[in-house]
Amino acid sequence: MNIALDTNAYSDFMRGDPERVRIVRAARSIAIPIIVLGELRAGFAAGNQESSNAANLQRFLASPRVSVLLPDEQTAHHYAQLYVQLRSDGEPIPTNDLWIASLAVQHDLVLCTSDRHFRRLPQVVTC
Repeated sequence: MNIALDTNAYSDFMRGDPERVRIVRAARSIAIPIIVLGELRAGFAAGNQESSNAANLQRFLASPRVSVLLPDEQTAHHYAQLYVQLRSDGEPIPTNDLWIASLAVQHDLVLCTSDRHFRRLPQVVTC
């Protein structure tokens, strides 16, 4: 399985959550959307363990199975479609999560997340 990690899924994995550990270890490839990377680094900067958290993240990113996903023009098209869909349903989600969902859809990845609002988007397969 090829997965993308949401911020909370990465945190769960790093805390040793058994289900997250199982999923990450079994994944063929692991993508970290750049938005997630920003959220993680912001959380590290606001916390009191910034250097150790950043070092752990660097080790994780160094794995050959891990890549960072960057948005491009195609991502913007997915973003627009998902935005309109959610807006017409009257159920928006946070902007960062909309970008994360757009990248997962674009790259046909299973999104590992604890956020239930992704379930409003049938195009986004979650774990």
